[in-house]
Amino acid sequence: MIKKVLIANRGEIAVRIIRASKELGLKTVIVYSEADKESLGVKLADEKVCIGKGPPQESYLLASRILSTCEITNSDAIHPGYGFLSESTDFADACEEMKIIFIGPTSETIRLFGDKKEARKMAKKYNLKIIPGSEEVVNDEKEAKKIAKEIGYPILLKAVAGGGGKGMKLIRNEEELLSNFDTVRLEAKNAFFDDRIYIEKYLNPVRHIEFQILGDGKGGVWVFPPRDCTIQFRHQKIIEKSPVLNIPVEKIREIQEKILNFCSEIKYRSAGTFEFLYYDDFYFMEVNTRIQVEHPVTEVITGIDIVKEQIKIADGRNLSSKIIEGNGFAIEARLNACDPENNFAPCAGKIEKLYLPFAPFLRIDTHIYENYVIPHYYDSLLAKFIAWGRDREEAVVRLIMALKETEIGGIKTNKDFLIKILEDESFLRGEYYKITERLKELQR
Repeated sequence: MIKKVLIANRGEIAVRIIRASKELGLKTVIVYSEADKESLGVKLADEKVCIGKGPPQESYLLASRILSTCEITNSDAIHPGYGFLSESTDFADACEEMKIIFIGPTSETIRLFGDKKEARKMAKKYNLKIIPGSEEVVNDEKEAKKIAKEIGYPILLKAVAGGGGKGMKLIRNEEELLSNFDTVRLEAKNAFFDDRIYIEKYLNPVRHIEFQILGDGKGGVWVFPPRDCTIQFRHQKIIEKSPVLNIPVEKIREIQEKILNFCSEIKYRSAGTFEFLYYDDFYFMEVNTRIQVEHPVTEVITGIDIVKEQIKIADGRNLSSKIIEGNGFAIEARLNACDPENNFAPCAGKIEKLYLPFAPFLRIDTHIYENYVIPHYYDSLLAKFIAWGRDREEAVVRLIMALKETEIGGIKTNKDFLIKILEDESFLRGEYYKITERLKELQR
């Protein structure tokens, strides 16, 4: 039985895991970098161990130090959160070898879906449509030119081991293909230590739709209502919603059934997310084998604590396979420390003033507090604002009010940028692709 959980992460997700663990009556240990010694997660955990300096390569990515800390503190399990080592097959392998419970999928599952090429093959096997593109890794410009000519421009160059918008480039013609091919390979190598890339047809306009899942590792699977994550900036999601609108219920149910069958047969364990592009139908993109930033959207409309369920599953809980139904409408906006007037550059510094609103049907996941100093080493996410309503209009109004009431002094944020999107006529009409197109213009 799990009695003590080590949190191998930082920021808001570390706080989220600590709270879920304590609700289950479990002790918590957090590893942290020197730059995070005053972070909220460090203050809330029962035990804390510094494992290195600020840069992730010298702390949060050092698997050996995290595993050693797990042994020293007699922790039974490790929750990796998202990012860092959450989708590292080597880390999951090491946990399994050391008889440490990894609160996530098996290393075999992470390995399968971490290779986008193999994931596409598996998706086809289970009758999920895939986006037209290369069946295998594209090795050189000559091969890339041939494939691009066959499927037609525009295309996307994508890292096989990619994620989070890295190792991805939109290509509109052959000239752009030739000038960017090596650049994308280099970015993929630097980000994932793997320079393999493949090609997908760029579909537009599309919606980015994803399905949250939970599996018990024995065939029991829950498939949740879909989330609409179409509104993105620089390949990063900034506003997420559930349920999705203007897609036939029959198509959604068909995909949910296929995902349930897929995950049941491979005995998927823990949380995961199936991501699709919706054009004239659902086209499979990838599976993220971890908890995702936007998981609160699903929690709010279903009443299910996904992080607690992850821990219970790791402790042996069985699930009866089913499609979970939602209630009402939820929307999330990500508040980041960045300067919209300076090309949205990350903005570290001291939070000199802070007011976060309290209101019915509003949830804020955050790790910040007044006088907290934001380090410059990490992702710029400050808080996630999640509003629930009986319908979309009510939830959106509540979210806008919450953002307008928020006050943060000492640093710059994207608050006004988010409000502008939420009040945009295209957004209010549900024409999310128009917002996305305008955001693409901003990032060029």
